[in-house]
Amino acid sequence: MVHANRTVGADLGGVGGSGTGARGMLARHALLPLRLFLGVTFVYAGLDKLTDSGFLAARGSGSLGALLTQVHDTAALPLLVDLAQKSPVGFGYAIAIGELAVGVGTLVGLLGRLAACGGALISLTLWLTVSWSTVPYYYGNDLAYLMAWIPLVLAGTPRYSLDAALRSRRQRHGAQLFG
Repeated sequence: MVHANRTVGADLGGVGGSGTGARGMLARHALLPLRLFLGVTFVYAGLDKLTDSGFLAARGSGSLGALLTQVHDTAALPLLVDLAQKSPVGFGYAIAIGELAVGVGTLVGLLGRLAACGGALISLTLWLTVSWSTVPYYYGNDLAYLMAWIPLVLAGTPRYSLDAALRSRRQRHGAQLFG
């Protein structure tokens, strides 16, 4: 037996019915809290790294270089750690700028799926290197962040986003985007 009303309000990314009432409105906005949390967190993480001269050092207490040395033997992919150890300062800047770009892209909803893929990739890399040896696994947050990015990878940023505004503009003006 099929119940059509069970799909009402399931429009999270352009799929399903439009839904009416409070239930439909909540379903359409279900990803916003996750998007705001991940966006703000990644912007904060990127800015925190860029403004922490200790983190962006090759050696010393609190530096990325020291962290890489510490996790090398327990990482799931020590080859990634080896790669980062060749230039810990450059790798530190890459992580920080990547986190900042992912966070801003997620917050404003520009290339939302690409930003979410970037966030998932950063989280996956950190899980396989820095937090891999965390026991029990659920104490490490990188795996949880990886799982949190997946709904945004799947749905993108369909509401309150530059992606939605550009999509709407393309629909109104046809293939001509600017003009």
